[in-house]
Amino acid sequence: MRVLFAVFPAVAHVHPIIPQAWALQNAGHDVRVAIHPDAVDLVTDAGLGAVPLGTRHDLAGVVEFNSKLDRLDSLDDSLSLDTEDDDSSWETQWETMRKVLSVYIPVLPHLVAFVRDWEPDLVVWDPFCVPAAVAARVGGAAQARFLWGRDNIGWLRAKSLEWLAARGAGPSEDPLLPLMDRMLSPYGLAYEEELLTGQWTIDPMPPGLRLPLDLPYTSVRRVPYNGPTALPAWVHQRPDRPRVVLTLGIGGRGRQLFRQSGLSLPEVVEAVAGLDVELIATVGAAERTAVGTVPDNVRLVDYVPLNHLLATCSAIVHHGGGGTFAAAVWHQVPQLVTPMPFWGEAATARYVTDNGAGLVLESHQFTSDALCKGLTRLIEDPSFRDGAAVLHQEMLMAPAPGDLVPVLEELTTRHRR
Repeated sequence: MRVLFAVFPAVAHVHPIIPQAWALQNAGHDVRVAIHPDAVDLVTDAGLGAVPLGTRHDLAGVVEFNSKLDRLDSLDDSLSLDTEDDDSSWETQWETMRKVLSVYIPVLPHLVAFVRDWEPDLVVWDPFCVPAAVAARVGGAAQARFLWGRDNIGWLRAKSLEWLAARGAGPSEDPLLPLMDRMLSPYGLAYEEELLTGQWTIDPMPPGLRLPLDLPYTSVRRVPYNGPTALPAWVHQRPDRPRVVLTLGIGGRGRQLFRQSGLSLPEVVEAVAGLDVELIATVGAAERTAVGTVPDNVRLVDYVPLNHLLATCSAIVHHGGGGTFAAAVWHQVPQLVTPMPFWGEAATARYVTDNGAGLVLESHQFTSDALCKGLTRLIEDPSFRDGAAVLHQEMLMAPAPGDLVPVLEELTTRHRR
């Protein structure tokens, strides 16, 4: 069958779909990935066929985040959702989410044209790429979402529907419909919920991190993919002392950690230099320059894919990002999480601690002393490694991307028009 992936042009959105696209391609299916013209390298570097759609002006501000990492400083927590806290702000978050979902609308006519020409059997789309569901409906293809984090969109939509039902509100009062009508009316289509949340949803989240929603989900194991690179020799060498990674992620608000906590990278390096560990800090050029003299047990590097680096590590310090979390679970590495809320980081941090796989330091607790004590606990207490193994086993219980292929074939046959 022909499978089209439609992906939001951000690194953290592209990486999660790569193993599933590989699995479909390796099973003999014809796979294409639709993406912004300036982000095609994220797809082609993974050995997949990219379809550049839209103009360079569409989503240009989004694409810039991939190369101008200083722009990550502009992100805030307006999309962050932690359902265990007071949810009184859900209406404001739903309004913000609808604005985000409107960003991809300019790509819709390009998607429809490609779908009509190529005639895919299945369209798999990023939750931010709702127009892909519309294009699939126009072309008669089956369509499914592929999550890269918790289903915040589905949860907010469910809250909105509950609120509308409680008021006895009619369709004219549903704030989502004007957004959807912009996409549907040019093609004479009426709104259905599956055009927002998919005919089904491919979910790589572990059960303990899923939101309680009455939607059709299909589980898949999240196999870490963190991009291609030429690996330095030291990555494969077993270190003489416990190896610890500090990473700020490739998206989200991780790079705001030092500013928000008040603890600088030079202070982190100075503190950890006194421990019997090897610190690998994946940070930008500006942060590396600020350190000055680098201790013998510290490496400051630009970027090394975590799916390769973590195999030799004893602990990781990170901001709660989904890709970083998944790579740490895959390699059974205890985690010290300082959540920087952007999507579901607080829930991820809580999930790690609830399963005994790590510790949490809130940003106001992120001090030199607390960091050193936390790392020492993670390395010396074997229970954290046991907790990490539990999370790893839970991950292995989900079908691998290759095992999901026949499921997708059957669902496509059932839903294709």
